[in-house]
Amino acid sequence: MTITLAARTPSRNASLGELAALLQDEHHHKLDVVAPASTIRAEDGRLIIHGTAHELSPTGVTTRAGAFRPTGVCEAGIAEKLGIPVGYLRKVRTEAPDLWDANVNGWLDRTDRSFMVRTLLPGHQGEGIARAMLSTGYRIIDNLDILTAALDGVRSAGVDVRIDSCDLSDKRMYVRVIANQVRAYAPKLLRNYRSPFTGDRGADNPVVFAGFEISNSETGCGAFTITPRLVVKVCKNGMTITKDAERNVHLGGRHDDGVVKWSNETVERVLKVVTSKTADAVRTFLRESYVQEQLHRIESTAGTPITNPEETITTVSKALRFNEDTRAALFNHFIAGADVTAGGVLHAVTSVAQTLPDADEAHDLEAQGLRAMELAAAA
Repeated sequence: MTITLAARTPSRNASLGELAALLQDEHHHKLDVVAPASTIRAEDGRLIIHGTAHELSPTGVTTRAGAFRPTGVCEAGIAEKLGIPVGYLRKVRTEAPDLWDANVNGWLDRTDRSFMVRTLLPGHQGEGIARAMLSTGYRIIDNLDILTAALDGVRSAGVDVRIDSCDLSDKRMYVRVIANQVRAYAPKLLRNYRSPFTGDRGADNPVVFAGFEISNSETGCGAFTITPRLVVKVCKNGMTITKDAERNVHLGGRHDDGVVKWSNETVERVLKVVTSKTADAVRTFLRESYVQEQLHRIESTAGTPITNPEETITTVSKALRFNEDTRAALFNHFIAGADVTAGGVLHAVTSVAQTLPDADEAHDLEAQGLRAMELAAAA
């Protein structure tokens, strides 16, 4: 027997229409249930949850157990909730699959807790999928609702924007917004930089646009967040200003056992907050004065010369725990960028992030750009 993990269809650099279509499709298959441990079993690497499937018979509708194959995110949630080291659980899945079921069942038998399990019903990619195992106090804020409410907030703020690109993974949704008319010149930051993608020189077009990123997790991998972002025109490198991010954590009241149903009033109240926060973010982050203020702060460090690029990139990579592949890519992009300053390290981090196929890795790497610049300047 081989235990595999479920895989959703991820999306990287999608259009708004493509993202919306994916979210609509998932919406029709979602089932969220709060289940006592006694009603959950592990079998052949799947979670069997009683009361989650329905059958129509001559005597009426009856309920039975549904089978759901966990994603990697759900497996990590299982490990955390049952106190099983996640590295061990992943090891037995690949090397001793029978122990995966035995460990999960063994610890389920030793608890009387209930868990919220977020699933996609069979029919989505042919089998049921367990997306996440969460606490019963987790507040569900779905990506489709977040997207709709956030776009309402953008419209209400009255600023002309465009959706640059969207990502969707098992962990998070990311929507990147740019305001082309809110821009500033950054000659000090870009005078020596050359795009590793096109060879275009920053000195010829030293324009930086204002923008922000909306992110949300349906699976316990992060709060609803709005993060300001500056985008360099010549290469689309994005600099996220994480210190100014607005967050709304998914915490709520405890759910009773059974299928989770939010009242319309509860959903409306949550989404009003999202709309309001997005409108506030647009008014705050999409201002020329805000862009200039951030550029001034960045440029005060970016011009620090780098005398030993390989040693500096290695030092930065160790400090930020980048793996060897990322370190090598950063060095190559630094050389291609031809800017031997701490700002060049920032550009290298943000340009490498664009090349990563994994949306979560790309987001996390870009978020380290300004910190990498600071470490390079201090090295």
